[in-house]
Amino acid sequence: MTHSPSSPFELSQLQCLQDRETAAIYLEECLADGDIELFQAALQDVAKAQGGVTAIAQTAELNSTSLYRSLSKTGKPQFKTISKVLSALGMRMSVTLKSEENAPDIIS
Repeated sequence: MTHSPSSPFELSQLQCLQDRETAAIYLEECLADGDIELFQAALQDVAKAQGGVTAIAQTAELNSTSLYRSLSKTGKPQFKTISKVLSALGMRMSVTLKSEENAPDIIS
């Protein structure tokens, strides 16, 4: 089964991302697509919905202007920045195995 890539939410749809569980699922699905720019946009969507980028930056002890820039389409946030933002949102990143059909065969 194939699926189409996820796309960022429109501002009018951000209300559903106020629920942290829904927001976590949204971020997880965007990250699973493998498109880092999509994940950045999704993280910005969730930050907006969860009180605003400025408030999240303050909680994460980050400069709000730098955070806006990092989460923009041209931004290149460091892993540390993403980790701080997720923590400020009450979330964390985790690593899981790919499904067997998508796993590389590197062990001989």
